[in-house]
Parts: sequence; C-alpha cells; structure tokens
Amino acid sequence: MLHVSGPHERLVSQLAQIKELSGLSLRALARDAGLSSSSLSRYLTGRLVPPWEAVVALCRVVHRDPRPLRPVWAEADKAGAAPAPRRNDLPADLFDFTGREREAARVEELLRTAGAVVIDGMAGVGKTSLAVHVAHRMAGAYPDGGLYLDLQGFTPGQEPLDPPTALGRLLGVLDITHPPAGEQERAALWRSELSRRRALVVLDNAADADRVRPLLPGAGKSAVLVTSRNRLVSLDGVPPVSLTPFADDDAARLFGSVAGIALTGEDAVGQVLDRCGGLPLALRMAGARLRHRPGWTVGVLAERLRDSPARFDAAFGMSLRQLDDPDRRVFRLLGLLPGADFDTKAAAALTGLPPGRCAGALDELVDAHLVLESSPGRFRMHDLIRQYAADLAAEEEPDSGTALRRVLDHYREQAETYDRMLPSPHRPAPAPGDPQRAMAWFDLEYVNLIAAFDLAVRVGADEATAALPQALRVWFFRHRGTDDQVRLLDGAAAAAGRLGRDGERAALLADLGFALAAAGRLDEALAAYREADRSGPGDGLAATLALRTGFAHRDLGEARTARQSFRRAAELFERAGNRAGHAQALAFDAFVTLRLGQPAEAADLARAALMRADGPARITGLVTLGVALAQDNTDEALQHLHEALDLAEHHRLQHQQAWCHTYLGVALRGTGSVERALEHHRTALALLEPLHEVQLEVECREAYETTLAAQTAGEG
Repeated sequence: MLHVSGPHERLVSQLAQIKELSGLSLRALARDAGLSSSSLSRYLTGRLVPPWEAVVALCRVVHRDPRPLRPVWAEADKAGAAPAPRRNDLPADLFDFTGREREAARVEELLRTAGAVVIDGMAGVGKTSLAVHVAHRMAGAYPDGGLYLDLQGFTPGQEPLDPPTALGRLLGVLDITHPPAGEQERAALWRSELSRRRALVVLDNAADADRVRPLLPGAGKSAVLVTSRNRLVSLDGVPPVSLTPFADDDAARLFGSVAGIALTGEDAVGQVLDRCGGLPLALRMAGARLRHRPGWTVGVLAERLRDSPARFDAAFGMSLRQLDDPDRRVFRLLGLLPGADFDTKAAAALTGLPPGRCAGALDELVDAHLVLESSPGRFRMHDLIRQYAADLAAEEEPDSGTALRRVLDHYREQAETYDRMLPSPHRPAPAPGDPQRAMAWFDLEYVNLIAAFDLAVRVGADEATAALPQALRVWFFRHRGTDDQVRLLDGAAAAAGRLGRDGERAALLADLGFALAAAGRLDEALAAYREADRSGPGDGLAATLALRTGFAHRDLGEARTARQSFRRAAELFERAGNRAGHAQALAFDAFVTLRLGQPAEAADLARAALMRADGPARITGLVTLGVALAQDNTDEALQHLHEALDLAEHHRLQHQQAWCHTYLGVALRGTGSVERALEHHRTALALLEPLHEVQLEVECREAYETTLAAQTAGEG
C-alpha cells in the first residue's frame, strides 16, 4: 500500500480539492491544464511531485490563486520523489578511443549548460564512438544512468523509427510497457518520467529533426545526446557539434595505435592516411590489417590500398580481400540480415554453415573491423559497412532468397521453442525449460523479431508472417501489448488467409481484437471479432470471441449487450466442456449484472463461477461476490475481496491487484469507511501507473472520484 510522507500528503490533499472544484474528469482536467493525464494521475496519488508550473496551471482552471500553495509545494518538492533505479544501456566504449579531445570537451560543456547536443557528420566519421565515449565519461553526473536508442535513420533495409515507436521503446526501457497510444501523450509522459530522473539519453542515427523533437527531455536535469549524418538545423535549443575527418596527426595516431606500430615519416604512411580519407572507421580497418599481417610493411599496405579506385572500397575492399572465400561470403550475406544485431546462431542459419565454422568466420570479420562484437557472442555492423556488404550481396549472391528464408525459419523456430516454455492459459502445460530464460531471449531479440517479420512480409514468406506473431503471443500478453502487436497480427491474419487457413486466420483476428481493445480502440476491436466470427471458428474459439465481445461492450458502458455476450460464451464453453472458460463467463456475467443493480442475482452467478474456477481464475467471481454482499454482510464481503487480492499478489498480476484494491475501496465506501477506502483507491492508481491500462484506469479513477465525493459529502 502507498504511504506518502507529510509534505506529499498535504500537497496531494490540495490537488484533490482542485480536482473536486473543477468538476471535471481526470482527462478533461489534464486537457484544460495542458498536462498529460498520466502525469496528473501521478500528481493526484502522490507518486510524483508536480513542477510549480503544473500547480499554477491547475489553479488557473478553477480560478484559484496559486500563491497560498507555494509553501506546501516547496516543502513537497524539497522532500523529492523516490529515486529511480539506475540503468546503463549504453554500448561499450572503445578501449583505444583516440583524438577528438576538443570536440569531446565541447560536447560535455553543452550537455552541462544546454542539456542537449547534436553530433553530426558524414558516415564513418566517428559520431557514435564520440557520443558513447562522452556518455561513459560523464556517467557520474547522471546517477539514474544512460539510455541508448538506435533510431535507424540510415540502417540499410529498415525504415527509420517513427516518434511513437521510438517513444514506446524508450518508455519500455523505463518499465512502462503499455504507454498511451497518442504521440503527444507519449511525449508528455516521457518528459514527465525524465523530469524526476537525472539520466543521459543517447539517440543514435537520427534521420531528421522531426523524428527527434518529440524525444527531447524538456525541463529537468536529464540530458540528450543525438547523432545524425544530417545537420538538424531546425532542432531549436539543441546546439550542434560537427565532426570532420581526422587531420593527418590524429589520423596517424589512431592508425598507429590500432596497427600496434610506431610510425615514421615515410611516404607510405601518408598514402595510407590519404586512402582512408581521415575516417576513423577506415583507419581502424587498415590498422587492423597491418596488425594481423606481421610480414607486411606500411608500404605493402599502401600498395594494396592503391588497388581500389574509391576510398571506401580501398578501406573495406582491402580488408575483405585478406579473407578467404567462405569468410567473404559470410560478410556479404550479413549485409542482408534483418535487425539491429545478431548472434552466431542467426549468422549460421543465414549462411548455412555449422555454428563452429560460422563462429570462426565471425572472429575473422571482427579482427578485420568489418564486424563489431558488441558483447560476448553478439555482433553488429556499422551502417556503412552493412550497406557495402548488401551491395556486394546484390551483385554476387544469386541465391540470397534462400539465405533469407533460412534466417526467417531460424527466428520462427527459436521463438516457438522459447514460447512453449512460457506458462499460458492457452496450453495445458509449458514445455521443459526455464521461463525466465525464455522471456530474457524475447526481450533481447525483440527488435530483431520485428525486423524478421517485416522482412517476411517484403519477400512474401507467408509461413513466417503468420507464425511469428503467434510465437510472440505470450510475450505480448506479459507486456500488455506493444505498438507493433496490432500491425503484426493484422499482417499475420492476412497471410493465414492467403494460405487458406481459415481457423488460424480467425484465431489471429481474435487476438487482433484483444490487442485493439487493450489500446482502447473498442469499435475496431468489435469489427475484428465480427470478421473472426465470419471465418467460421470452432466452438472453442467462438466461445472466446463471445467472451471478448462482452469485454468490449462492457468497456463501452453497454452492460446489457455485454451480458448477452457473456451468457452466450457461458453456453458455448459449457457445451465444449471447458470448465475454466465457463467459470470465467459466469463471473463476468455476474459482474455486469451487479453493475445493472441486481446484487442478489450477481451473487448467485458469482458463487456458480467459483464452484468451477481454480487459482487466479477465481478473482473476478470473488470480487463480484464481495461487492454484492458488502451492504448486508460486510465481514464475508471483505473476506472474499481479500482472498481475491491475495491471489492477484501471489500470481504477480499487477493489473488485477489494482482492480482488487479498487473494489475493496468500493466495498468499504459502502460501509462508511471512507478513509480506508481512499487508501485502497490510491494504492490501485499507484499500481496502474506503470501499466497504462487505459480502460482499467478509467474504471478505477471513476470509483476513486465517487469515494472522494462521498468524503466531501460526509464532511459537509
């Protein structure tokens, strides 16, 4: 349960009075005050101290002078919010980072003074290396850690991340896994989260200013460091630091450091530096070739570089020519690989090589600086090198389609294997394995799985297109959905239709409807359910569709229509012998019947549901029975409600915990215990805070506001 300290409690009380004076809903008050509803919810529950400007804006809505609140706010602000856990998602720093002392000092100064900076420059000039190096050097100034996101502005074969998707991923890093749908709401929530942290955010590879602007932190002590090949001149308030290729002295120092030699003034050194064009990426590759060829002199290296007509080809092609044919083939194919990074298994699937042989090839590519080993066993390629590899593959790999299908099969098979290890209501028992390891695999590979799905759509691989979203089903449910889920399920349903699999298409449409409903898009959810029903589902899926249709009508406030759907679901589940489904349908029938003002009938339905339900499936029936009995038998009612809460806590179902606390508040309000009821309501809202369950938050907020009104009426 949430217990706020004295200063916070006094401020929350004042803000609650403003809310009551306004007579507005949470969202309407937030809109009129120019705040995000998520931030306002945190202010009203004591989870976040608002900036003074937000207090002034709220007072303005109710035409109240904010000045008397200043001492109360100042005391709460001084007490501060609970510190957020430190994160560090930054890539590893280069152990031999060389040069850029002046530019690094300038970036650090701008981060301290302006809180933001853009590092721009041509491909291969070292923008990311400098950004990561500075971020590691300044780690002590940002106790809440470093956050990193590749915006994919120049990644071959991938579209740049749009702002809503980028914001979703950034919020996910902060454990907000189901953020609001709109870009503006997400941006406001992101700024709110950073305002109570002191973190450094690195936004790498930005395509343009419009994709960066919504991601900027705003007020507070957090800072942002952006890299881009383009000059983002329209990004107001974010000063630039432009990188140019290394001058000869710095270029020679980096080349000598990587090559492991002391350079002399021989002409060959100048020739090498000239062919590398002052680009750190090319200099590192050339130096690595010399280090790994002890029989070579700088003159030999210079001669080899002269064989290539272009500077990029001189650096990349020379490194590539030192490899044997199988290793060069691995390099070419890696240019086609979907996703941000990869492991040896994915590379082996792509190339068709045994994992041991593929690992050897990757070691050779790492030594040649053609591939970076970002962490043990995981690899990535610079965008410039990836494009070079992809261009070579287009010219020299006539059977690249087969390689792509192999890697799609790899990701599908891996996802299905790990998915089977995860407990889920739709399977009798999970396969042997470690569920935590399985979830960690999905977390690690998520971006690559999305890229694999997009590749499958592009190449017309309908089997993979239909299968991948189904393998992600439990992961999506655990994370309460993501931006990508609707798009994936829609594409998968279309692929299943092309394959002539009507039953599979119906199941995917049912999941699509559920994802749309979770995002608050209820009319679209109902349309998906109707389309699934037209696909001729079997009795089991027809029952699930009826149940989910009932949920959508319930959330739309159409209790009678919802009850009809729940009763049809109960009939179908009973006919199919599905005891758990039958219990669930009865429990929700009981709940909407209670909403329709029929507590005695609701209690009978809830008892019937509880006779058939086990484990967490009992929660809905217990809550409904508790609220139905609250007026006549308080002790029994509270016993049922606390049993429901215990189940939700035991199974770590945070959204269900919030629901149970809400209805404990409702039951206690009915018995006159308004202060205890408010404690449960505030705990419910605090639990919902990181989940951003739109429909559930509305339900819990309405119950809280009703209890606040009861408190005011009692005091009056």
